[in-house]
Amino acid sequence: MIEMSALREKPTLTGERVRLVPLSEEHTDDFYASANDDEIRRLTGTHRVFGYEEVREWCAGRPGRPDRLDLAILSRPEGRFVGELALLDVDPENESAAYRIALSALEFTGQGIGKEATRLLLRYAFDEVGLHRVWLEVYSFNMRAIAVYRSCGFAVEGRLRDALLWEGRRHDALVMGVLEQDFRKAGG
Repeated sequence: MIEMSALREKPTLTGERVRLVPLSEEHTDDFYASANDDEIRRLTGTHRVFGYEEVREWCAGRPGRPDRLDLAILSRPEGRFVGELALLDVDPENESAAYRIALSALEFTGQGIGKEATRLLLRYAFDEVGLHRVWLEVYSFNMRAIAVYRSCGFAVEGRLRDALLWEGRRHDALVMGVLEQDFRKAGG
């Protein structure tokens, strides 16, 4: 049974290198810079460039959303914004939800930050929300992210052919999912 109050509560989750805190208006400047970074836009397949006011309103609206969980990823112990993640498209009847994560700059890749943040959120999703399955989409060229997801128990479930057209080239998107028991087997 899904515990929807676990989405409304907006927890703070703490690991060794990261702290996940509710995304809010205070993160607007960092989120704006990240959302408009060319490499982040490529990795997420985001064609549009966002205006500052649009990002501010979006960040300000996150705490009030009872149907999803948006968290800022802060480095420990400095408290520096290093990205954001979300548990969204929650399907209570099927105990399933989508997941997305974006680190705010390439300087944060390869340090285990994304892996730790993903594991913290998945633990919360399975233990507190009561989900059975979490899924995501990742572009096939993003090998580093695919490796992180696999290490957290995700498996490729399908391929969306030519899902992204970026600078004249088409790229597939992989649909990956993790079941609670797979996450536990992967050390979660």
